[in-house]
Amino acid sequence: MAHSHHDHDEHGHTHDHADHSHAHGPGGHVHAPASFGMAFAIGISLNTVFVVIEAIYGYASGSMALVADAGHNLSDVLGLIAAWTAAVLSKRAPTPRFTYGLRGSSILAALFNAVFLLVAVGAIAWEAVLRLFNPEPVAEITVMIVATIGIVINGVTAWLFASGRNSDLNIRGAYLHMVADAAVSVGVVIAAIVIMFTGWLWIDALTSLVICVLIVWGTWSLLRDSTAMSLAAVPRGIDPVAVRGYLEQCPGVAQVHDLHIWPMSTTEVALTCHLVIPSGAPGDAYLMEVAARLKRDFGIEHATIQIDMAPNSACALAPEHAI
Repeated sequence: MAHSHHDHDEHGHTHDHADHSHAHGPGGHVHAPASFGMAFAIGISLNTVFVVIEAIYGYASGSMALVADAGHNLSDVLGLIAAWTAAVLSKRAPTPRFTYGLRGSSILAALFNAVFLLVAVGAIAWEAVLRLFNPEPVAEITVMIVATIGIVINGVTAWLFASGRNSDLNIRGAYLHMVADAAVSVGVVIAAIVIMFTGWLWIDALTSLVICVLIVWGTWSLLRDSTAMSLAAVPRGIDPVAVRGYLEQCPGVAQVHDLHIWPMSTTEVALTCHLVIPSGAPGDAYLMEVAARLKRDFGIEHATIQIDMAPNSACALAPEHAI
């Protein structure tokens, strides 16, 4: 956070723009995230039913692959619930203690999703390694039918979240979960077909390991980005050097210091900084223009700018202007 010299100076002017009709993702200017409530409701319902069916038929057919996939799907149901909870909490109004509301919960949900997915992959990989050394016969036809149903359900659920995967890390987490599940189900079907024609039981375990590698590959960026966001790093897609360069070239600015850029949520970015303008405070119109440019060019929705007449000068000399 920027260091403010006198946050409550009687000469300071504060302009509160808390209510915005647009949100800006780390990748740039996008419209406010659509409500994915229906997508979450459908996805959770379909996957919960499928987990029960898959577990029952997996046990009945002697296929540990299906049982393991059911466990993976269960982790996805929990992940979807976490993501939906965060999406709802993100819309909660600010309180005196939670001054940003609960926007940051979407970052925590994305991180939880990534970690949970990797844990699920670890469990599948462990089971696959055990089956490599101890292959077991399975009811291939049953496995193929159930896994195909899984492909359809997970594919439909992934499609419901597809539109938000590039603008909201939380939605991207849910999307990746569903795509990963569909990939696992495809692998299970392929393995069952190969086993049916060749009798090579180890193919099932090998396919599972390959899928695990692909899931880890796809999840790594989610884990990296959500971890960085939880540590208040500048979101990917925003160049802090370019932002500083823009501020430094603003009329009258001699120096920029205490510049901080951080994610308030998976879709909103905030900025605070001090602009040293020796000629004095330029007025509200100037600050509004700077804020508008930050919003338009960099996708930074919430900007708080303080004007100083000299480096480290007190606000008594140069009133604070916040937007």
